[in-house]
Amino acid sequence: MTNQQILKNKKILVATTPAAGHFNPLTGLAKYLSETGNEVRWYTSVDFKKKLDRMAIQHYPFKKAMNINFENLNTIFPERAALKSTLKRMNFDMINLFANRSEECFLDIKEIYEEFAFDVVICDSTFAAIPILKSVLRVPIVVVGIMPLTEMSKDLAPFGVGLLPPSNFLERIRNGLMRFVFKNILAKESISAYEKILKRYHISGTNTPLLNLLVKQADLFLQIGSSNFEYQRNDLGKNIRFVGALGPVKEDSSTVWFDKRLTTYKRVILVTQGTVEKNFEHLIIPTLEAFKNSDYLLIVTTGGNQTQRLRTEYAIDNVIVEDYIPYQYIMPYAHVYVTNGGYGGVMESLKYKLPMVTAGVFEGKSELCARVGYFNYGIDLKTETPDVESIKKAVNSVLSDNLYRENAKRISTEFEKTHAEELSSKYINELF
Repeated sequence: MTNQQILKNKKILVATTPAAGHFNPLTGLAKYLSETGNEVRWYTSVDFKKKLDRMAIQHYPFKKAMNINFENLNTIFPERAALKSTLKRMNFDMINLFANRSEECFLDIKEIYEEFAFDVVICDSTFAAIPILKSVLRVPIVVVGIMPLTEMSKDLAPFGVGLLPPSNFLERIRNGLMRFVFKNILAKESISAYEKILKRYHISGTNTPLLNLLVKQADLFLQIGSSNFEYQRNDLGKNIRFVGALGPVKEDSSTVWFDKRLTTYKRVILVTQGTVEKNFEHLIIPTLEAFKNSDYLLIVTTGGNQTQRLRTEYAIDNVIVEDYIPYQYIMPYAHVYVTNGGYGGVMESLKYKLPMVTAGVFEGKSELCARVGYFNYGIDLKTETPDVESIKKAVNSVLSDNLYRENAKRISTEFEKTHAEELSSKYINELF
């Protein structure tokens, strides 16, 4: 790639939904763009100010926008906990987490623009102010896909239901009916709420799920991952580019995490539920029960949630419990990754040639877990609450069948050749 293809001398505003899984994947790109001659600033929750300070990137905090994410949603909206229906909860989240935040975020960014006349905005793929920013400020909008591709397709079921690509005519008919029902009945409440906001800015004719619209509205959509981790479709948007393992900035650290047990056990299993899911009975506890007192080393990362409790309850030689371990220190030693399906963790797992066992349903995780199983990068347990025997069987199957590791190696080699930050910079530069 020539030096002329890299974006330079531009004023860039990064804007992200206030959640770690939406903020972190863009940090590597932001740091790269800053170091290659651009002025980069970031609009997001104050929760991320310290990290931005360490990256030497100026932070603009939310002013009018409410700081709502999946971690505090039930606290701010206690009525959400009473919603037993998955459908009602989906609509509630789409409205309150995303649609209703769109105008607030736009008004904040409009004020930022008066001080910092940015040339381009880079957002995560759930940042609902995208259509308003595009319509009113008329600057290029680059969107980074931080989950499996949410663009609707005539070849697939609607995003979120976790169905595999159709294998016959009847399944194609089923998917068409599902898309119709999803758009016109199941997701109608959240679609209508978002349309009502957009019409105030003379943005009409959308009538489509929010996450699909955000893909369509992007001038450039940089999908993290590979076409080899995405279902084949004949109507892929012309604005979509796959950019490989675009991920978090590697922060300088004076200490490298290591435990001598990494080299003394037959197999190493890494398990996490991310930072959002707090109920360890879903995945972490059954995984601990499956492999405690075995000849496998089990490493649990808690995201800072109930770490001491787990250390006390599982004070066993073959169990290590930590708040957080940088992936580069643990994944090269691991043999299987047990996860509820956070997109960043899965991309890192593939980057380190590490096959998986996945168990996730909500927040788009069913789509990601389905892809892990479909492309044989691991085994999808197709539930958020697997039992001990299911986990034990799946982990042992992944460890004994070389297919999964070989597939992970293949996509890892592709990621190594891609140079995600450089490629993303090239694509953004082409907009100018």
